[in-house]
Amino acid sequence: MTRTTLLQRQSISVSDFRCSAGPDDTPFVEQYRCHSVSYVRKGSFGCRCRGRCFELVAGSILVGYPGDEFVCTHDHVCGDECLSFYLSPELVQAIGDRTEVWRVGAAPPLPELMVLGELAQAAAEGRSDVGLDEVGQMFASRFVEVVSGRHRAPAPAAARDRRRAVETALWIDAHSHRAIDLEDAAAEAGLSPFHFLRLFSGVLGVTPHQYLVRSRLRHAARLLANPGISITDVAYDVGFGDLSNFVRTFHRAAGVSPRRFRQASRGLRKNFQERHALN
Repeated sequence: MTRTTLLQRQSISVSDFRCSAGPDDTPFVEQYRCHSVSYVRKGSFGCRCRGRCFELVAGSILVGYPGDEFVCTHDHVCGDECLSFYLSPELVQAIGDRTEVWRVGAAPPLPELMVLGELAQAAAEGRSDVGLDEVGQMFASRFVEVVSGRHRAPAPAAARDRRRAVETALWIDAHSHRAIDLEDAAAEAGLSPFHFLRLFSGVLGVTPHQYLVRSRLRHAARLLANPGISITDVAYDVGFGDLSNFVRTFHRAAGVSPRRFRQASRGLRKNFQERHALN
């Protein structure tokens, strides 16, 4: 089995697991170190935990409770791939820490969770502007709601909290050239990451990371109209740490590459100047 850590934050960490074990491999006992939810995105495996047996397929959720021992088996097929979210005690308490929810062992493929699991995978692969830490918290929170049968209706934000969201958005925009994650923005607002994510998304309609990426794109579009700055410099100046990521993200948003966007902006400016000269 190979494990790749995709994200490491104080409140949540995310790992990609790829297992090639098959029916002939001997299973072994493992132990959960913290609360976790793992989205099975490919393949199948079995799990034995506390005298219960589960068969997980693509779309299923493996649920971990601290201290519980478990054994994974591959009696039917060879291999599986999972995206696993490991949660801090503080985050679990904020989401809902009822023991009976977190000791279910596994959850079957449920549409409410599968769509978020796929969104998380898209975020992990850079195909979404939602932050991986954000969708991880959404995924864990939705899991608790679905399994417990208790939907948490968002409370109307008070004027003070709405101002917090707006002021933090302005702070994100002003510092969008820097590396900012959910915990940074939450600290600026003086809230826990989980509560800040719910507040910010509820008030402004986008997640903090979506707003960060879109702020960077807005600044990039402005700079691309300046022919004196290279596209590579634009990418790094606005906060993208990787040129290919910038090109891919800009194309997804604008429908054209940064180069084509720059060419179009030059053409529009030239046409405007020619019309102005004729007048």
